[in-house]
Amino acid sequence: MDYVAARKVMVDSQVRVNDVTDRTLQAALMAVPRERFCAPGQAFAAYGEVEVEIAADRRLMQVREVAKLIQALDVREGETALAVAGPYAAAVLAAMKASVTAQEAEAGVFEVVGSALADAGVATVTAPLSQPTGGDWDIIVSEGAVAARPTAWLAALRVGGRLAVVERTGPNGRAVLYVKGREGVSRRELFDAAPPVLAEMTPAPVFAL
Repeated sequence: MDYVAARKVMVDSQVRVNDVTDRTLQAALMAVPRERFCAPGQAFAAYGEVEVEIAADRRLMQVREVAKLIQALDVREGETALAVAGPYAAAVLAAMKASVTAQEAEAGVFEVVGSALADAGVATVTAPLSQPTGGDWDIIVSEGAVAARPTAWLAALRVGGRLAVVERTGPNGRAVLYVKGREGVSRRELFDAAPPVLAEMTPAPVFAL
């Protein structure tokens, strides 16, 4: 399979037509080998409009959705970025010249994507997704959905920092952009999306009598 040609078709047919106009982002999507982020035997599906398996229950977000999330973040060269359960997004951000760390809860994910992330210059951390590593991030992004406002992720942003994520409590979800200010956090809805919800980011059920 000609992956370079497939990347061009992907950008032309899935990204540009969905109002992703940032040329730096388009170039990054053209440069990052998405097939290296798929489970063994799944590379053939890397450029389709599907959520491709990475490992266990983890899947890549559709490129249309991850591109729109990243565009909303208004990435600037040299910014620090944390990709929580977002290895492909991490590599794209690195191609946009951000300083990126990828965090995963399961080492099995890094067994699949680790070499691609290393080649992209992305640092890796294995830790619970509910506990973001470090702090004062300019950017946090995730390819998985969350079932509730990710307060721990917001706390890890610096003032002026941005978080892009999908919030989903049922069959449908909404991508949202949070911006942290000195007096609080603003929230703006972006578009409909329904990636799988990250189990660690689902609140425990509360029973009432």
